[in-house]
Amino acid sequence: MTKLSVNINKVATLRNARGGNVPDVLKAAVDCERFGAQGITVHPRPDERHIRYADVRALKPLLTTEFNIEGNPIQSFCDLVREVHPAQVTLVPDAENVLTSNAGWDTRHNLPYLKNICRLFKEEGIRVSIFIDPVVEMIQYAAETGCDRVELYTEAYAAGYAANREQAIAPYYEAACEAVRLGLGLNAGHDLNTENLRYFNQTIPGLLEVSIGHALISDALYLGLEKTIAAYLQELK
Repeated sequence: MTKLSVNINKVATLRNARGGNVPDVLKAAVDCERFGAQGITVHPRPDERHIRYADVRALKPLLTTEFNIEGNPIQSFCDLVREVHPAQVTLVPDAENVLTSNAGWDTRHNLPYLKNICRLFKEEGIRVSIFIDPVVEMIQYAAETGCDRVELYTEAYAAGYAANREQAIAPYYEAACEAVRLGLGLNAGHDLNTENLRYFNQTIPGLLEVSIGHALISDALYLGLEKTIAAYLQELK
């Protein structure tokens, strides 16, 4: 079964809107695990507009499932990841001023840089995943970085799903097949939800993990966190 890692950034966004500690980000993460999530994802940004570096440090001793820290590997991020030592780090090329992640790495252009970053984390025993568009060439160059996995950026799939799901998923299938051929583990994330998740999971070979935040937390406003996580897990069966 593909693992569900819950991105709790939006819980932190709500907390930060008023200050204080409501909702409690740490409790939300522990509850996600208690309700069946197999991982917790956070994406700290330099301006700390949602998850803060202090949250990341506080979460590590509380979690019992896989902890995934994603972000742009600037120096402060690298220092944080090496200090906290999660199960996985996901490298995302997001600029400081973007609202949310909006592109995968150009692994060909950034190959020497990504090799160095992957080596840095792998020397610490941390699994490395690279956020990437569903392009076969980018998968091939990702394999040369020394990373363990790639995470397919699924915004385009989600946007095209309603109009033509077969067409929307075609490049993801090709990219996934190449990743499997090259021995890379396969993750996916961005705009996946209960409408499009099942088809993606059933169609993509070798899918190990999905990271879902915005849609899942939004659904929880209506269903509650426990029922929402159960619903997402059902889509992954």
